[in-house]
Amino acid sequence: MTQTPPPDGSRMRPTRISTLVVAALAAAAVAWLLISSIYYDRLPPLPWLPVVTLAGLAVLEAYAAINTRGRIERRPGREPVNPLMVARFVVLAKASALVGAIFAGFYAGLAGWLLVQSTRAAEQDRPAGIAGLVASAALVAAALWLERSCRVPERPDDDHEPDDWESQPGRR
Repeated sequence: MTQTPPPDGSRMRPTRISTLVVAALAAAAVAWLLISSIYYDRLPPLPWLPVVTLAGLAVLEAYAAINTRGRIERRPGREPVNPLMVARFVVLAKASALVGAIFAGFYAGLAGWLLVQSTRAAEQDRPAGIAGLVASAALVAAALWLERSCRVPERPDDDHEPDDWESQPGRR
């Protein structure tokens, strides 16, 4: 028995890579324009806290992806997963992928600008800019992995076991 999507088409779909690319390109352009219109030497050093935060989120979401996939597939030694938790993970993954793409674009624009500048301030901020780009890309990858891990695997029709509602049609 397959379910049909609601008539208004409000069905959640996987994150599109094209959406993430457009968001990253737009953020890169904005970052380049903003940073090139100011005197960079007057700004404080580029902070490392966002880099550490993005990297930490990437690690947590990668761990959630591994754990959730094992629980959905009901691997031995793992408890079944709560469907509401899976729905929350999907929402987290979709939001994190978009935020990660925006940060990746911002750090790409910033790092690109820092690489072409020869000032001392730009040289000192290059490691943080490049690390931010790497951490943001890792967050996007982990978020997409988590989203994919939350999918319910297809079961062959011959292995399908009816659930409680299908086996007792009078209870509906």
